[in-house]
Amino acid sequence: MDGKQFTFSEDFDRVIMQGAIERQSYSRGFKCVAGVDEVGRGPLAGPVVAAAVVLPLGFTHADIKDSKMLTTEQRERLLPTIRESAVCWGVGVVEVEEIDRINILKASLLAMAKALRALRPVPDCLLIDGNQMIPAEFFSVNAILKKPPFQRTIIKGDQLCISIAAASILAKVSRDTMMVELDKSYPEYGFAHHKGYSCITHMEALRRFGPSPIHRRSFRPVRAMCAVELETDLDLPFVNPCS
Repeated sequence: MDGKQFTFSEDFDRVIMQGAIERQSYSRGFKCVAGVDEVGRGPLAGPVVAAAVVLPLGFTHADIKDSKMLTTEQRERLLPTIRESAVCWGVGVVEVEEIDRINILKASLLAMAKALRALRPVPDCLLIDGNQMIPAEFFSVNAILKKPPFQRTIIKGDQLCISIAAASILAKVSRDTMMVELDKSYPEYGFAHHKGYSCITHMEALRRFGPSPIHRRSFRPVRAMCAVELETDLDLPFVNPCS
């Protein structure tokens, strides 16, 4: 599968023209260009979520930028604009069991592939944040998808490419919403606050209550808690045999 990695030199002007990378892609003959990003590779708990967004050619919006540069309120305010303005958009989710089975990197790329399956029209060019392309085996080639799309990875793509920035917002809001819902089932861990990321309160809850069913047992801090449970044989809630 053809692909390309793209980044800017350190002295490149960081204030770029919105939509420039998309326009360049269309000028090279591609018919449908999608921005793709994921969120949730680092947390100790919860799913990894990716989003894919196709924006109209020439679309700009001054407030759409890397989700990490926005507040929760700003992201939630932009979400309807992104959904309504997009030609199409999709969200892909990979749950904890699959993360532990195939590893977090493969799971994040699989989530991207799942997000792409929802897009109509089907993109023939992907602009992907980071430096990892989606493996060919993650694409379901069929009557609709004749062949895997061209992939262009872009370092700091969520800061340089508006469709990737839009995807980062969509993925972030989607995952945060899921973690708030999961907090209702496991309130003792504080998922609504930290969204599964490592912090003092999360680690204290993990030590006190042990791993919940949505903790990633393939991650070292969680695996360490599993080992403690097996050694001490404490009667803690949510204790399951750890592989």
